[in-house]
Amino acid sequence: MTPSIDATLAALADPTRRAVVGLLSRRPLRPSAIADALSATRPATSRHLRVLRRAGIVREEVPADDARARVCELRQEPFAELRQWLDDVEAFWAEQLEAFKRHAERPRPRRKG
Repeated sequence: MTPSIDATLAALADPTRRAVVGLLSRRPLRPSAIADALSATRPATSRHLRVLRRAGIVREEVPADDARARVCELRQEPFAELRQWLDDVEAFWAEQLEAFKRHAERPRPRRKG
């Protein structure tokens, strides 16, 4: 695995951070809206968002109309890398299962007895 996939998986290991990703998969949100939706404190939400930002999963944008506000949104790249890795693992196991199936279904010589 690449370091970025390791960081993505480590960040997503926490159920609260997965919930944040679920919320942000619908639309970008302000950190306060994320905290409210999760019934979490703002400091706790800030810590989770920091982990997600460091892993490259979330980015924060400052809207042009309000320089004091921050809006969080998902980045696609970490998920594309994760999807590619999962596709590779799935292809490996599909090949292994197909080889086992061919082995199990091959005709066997009859034993004389």
